[in-house]
Amino acid sequence: MGNQVSWKERISYGLGDTASNLVFQMITLYLMFFYTDVYGLNVAAVGTLFLVARIIDAFDSPIIGVLIDRTHTRWGKSRPYFLWLAVPFGLVAVLTFMTPDLSETGKIVYAYATYITLGILYAAINLPLTSLLPSMTGNSQERTVVNSVRMIGGQLGGLIVSIGALPLVAAFGQGNQQQGFLWTMILFASIAVVFFFITFANTRERVQTASSRQAVPFKESVKALKGNLPWWLLLFINVFFWVAFTSKGQSAVFFLKYNLGREDLVPLVNSLNVLMLVGIALMPAMARRMGKRNTALLGIIIGAVSQLIMYAGAVASSIPVLVGAVILGNIGIGFTAGLMYAMLADTVDYGEWKSGVRAQGLLTASSSFGVKFGMGIGGAIAAWVLALGHYAPNQKQTASGLAAIQFNFVWIPFICFLLCAVLYAFYKLDEVEEKMIGELEGRR
Repeated sequence: MGNQVSWKERISYGLGDTASNLVFQMITLYLMFFYTDVYGLNVAAVGTLFLVARIIDAFDSPIIGVLIDRTHTRWGKSRPYFLWLAVPFGLVAVLTFMTPDLSETGKIVYAYATYITLGILYAAINLPLTSLLPSMTGNSQERTVVNSVRMIGGQLGGLIVSIGALPLVAAFGQGNQQQGFLWTMILFASIAVVFFFITFANTRERVQTASSRQAVPFKESVKALKGNLPWWLLLFINVFFWVAFTSKGQSAVFFLKYNLGREDLVPLVNSLNVLMLVGIALMPAMARRMGKRNTALLGIIIGAVSQLIMYAGAVASSIPVLVGAVILGNIGIGFTAGLMYAMLADTVDYGEWKSGVRAQGLLTASSSFGVKFGMGIGGAIAAWVLALGHYAPNQKQTASGLAAIQFNFVWIPFICFLLCAVLYAFYKLDEVEEKMIGELEGRR
């Protein structure tokens, strides 16, 4: 069984996450701003939309995971989805940023329909990217390297959105933000479709077991969850991580615009997300030396500390302190984010080791579930907090409005990072990984 993955394949795999993030980061960073300040939706209604849509949408992930396990084509189990869904995903992404002239109720219905559909398609095309990893190589360290390339690709997509979105909106819109956001999304979605086709063409599924060569019944798939504590821990860590990431990401534009009066800093602060690449680049060597769990735990602690420094910067209205905290936090979070999918791939092996069933689709579905459920809760809480603080779009904010924005930007991420740290303390898979891999290789 080949365990080495060529650089062509690694880069093609990473471009799949670049494609995902060209759309995903537009949702994370700008959708709440787009809905409230551009499309004119009520902020409390947006909060409810985020929660309801994501709760409904989140439960499609296990279904898609089971579908992957039951997929059996000449291209494999995961790769066909890039071919089948790239174009529909791009089209619905564009529709999500359209602003049809409807009644207030019509706008809400349109937002629900497009947002939920986009979430389903995102899961259906991004989840196979995660389930593909354990099939590309059986070597744990090689997975870490391949996953690092994926994360770099994802950060590249995020960087393009962070730096380019608002300038492109201004250039395309010429003062009309509705048209600006639409054409910006058309550009990003078109690039994403091309990148997904490249991922399909240049990746391979190498790890073959009896269950991977045939459809795995649902009753068999769930056996891989029994006693799989590492998987359950990562499921909840993923949820809390994305609550934090969403609340902070969507609140950044509000915080800089209203609390600091520096809307011009939005592209700079968002672009600093690229510094997660520093953490991702250092992560494989650190994981080899410290173990995956300890590296991820260190990263999440750094993220929590950076939120406290950010608070100090906010109180002092110090841009340098604030930017320094953002830099520190992004590097730390790079350790954690860079390992999340690699650790999840390990739980697929763990489930096979314990149960004899390799249910990579169902188990890796937790990544999409965590992303969408966390985004839904994070987005909803952030919007409701703004409503409680009497936030008013495009106006000078009251003291309660400014406090609400600061709570979303500083304290929600801090609390969630601490919860992740507690859960990581119970993750023990690293201690049995060598024995587990040895026995699985023998069975195969």
